[in-house]
Amino acid sequence: MTTTFGSIGSGRRTRFFLRLAAAVPDRLRVGGVVTRSAERGAEITAEYGVPAFRTMDELLRHERPDYIAAAVPWPAMPDAIREVAGHRMPVLAETPPAPDVAGLRELWRDVGGTGLVQVAEQYLLMPGHAARLAIVREGVIGEPTSVQVSSTHLYHAVSLIRGLLGIGFEAAEVRAGAFEAPLADPLGFGGWTGDDTPRRLTTTIATLDFGGRMGLYDFTDNQWWNPLRTRRIVVRGSIGELADDRVVRLADPVTPVESLLIRRDTGVDLNLELRDLKHISFDGRVVYRNPFDGAGLSDDDIAVADILARTGAWARQEGPPPYPLAEACQDHLISVAIGESARTGGPVTTGKEDWAR
Repeated sequence: MTTTFGSIGSGRRTRFFLRLAAAVPDRLRVGGVVTRSAERGAEITAEYGVPAFRTMDELLRHERPDYIAAAVPWPAMPDAIREVAGHRMPVLAETPPAPDVAGLRELWRDVGGTGLVQVAEQYLLMPGHAARLAIVREGVIGEPTSVQVSSTHLYHAVSLIRGLLGIGFEAAEVRAGAFEAPLADPLGFGGWTGDDTPRRLTTTIATLDFGGRMGLYDFTDNQWWNPLRTRRIVVRGSIGELADDRVVRLADPVTPVESLLIRRDTGVDLNLELRDLKHISFDGRVVYRNPFDGAGLSDDDIAVADILARTGAWARQEGPPPYPLAEACQDHLISVAIGESARTGGPVTTGKEDWAR
């Protein structure tokens, strides 16, 4: 079924959503975009062919979509969420839903009880991570006891750690440190810089102790883009370990065995199919299948399109909530603790918040 959503904002993230809707028009459709200026609205209409409005009221008079995606800067996000919820409309908010802990608490007080808010945290929906999560949830490596993530930053990484560990709203003792080291940084959001001169970049490392289960956070400035820093993920369990795409576990008390998560990517070498991810398999069985097969999307595009579609199903009461506000608040609460511990050099323990029900 096609999901129809509206959007607030005219920046990079809104355009990301519009691009995905254009790529999979049978699955995603944009009913309209709310922008602050007529000029930006006209640009979006000219580029993507979707109507633009100055206010939510105008958009909702035109059409009532399944939900509204709020893609505005951090400081404006809480009020955007409140505005949509005030219209009794489901809302998909960008990450994080509020800039700081005080903002999270105020936002939860205002809209937490409505049940109308999901957050666009897509990392566990990325094909590789989704396949890893499936393996872990099957119990292939036994009970997960620790997760190490060196890939993305703060709340995204915390989402991966909590999700793979199966952590709910347990208290976390966070111990973090940061150091600088020289590193060339030739590629960023704006493209290749043409400069390979090493400069001082900060690496933050933190341990998250959930009382018997542990997360290790390791992130270097611009690690998302920098091709000189790889991305790594390790999940350790009671009878085995998953390291990136390699899985080691006990088949019986005296037989450790090893298997791989294997992608089927078409359009490579002499494969003449469209360039696309088809599925990821493990021991000869599919553990992840691309829900947008045929669209030629990148892994990140697949994940974002997936949370857009899942939010539509949830809003129509056809599926579970993909990433509720309470989960997003908890992830950002822990990410703020990482920053605080790195600044102070001391441990920070998160408490039980109102959203931890």
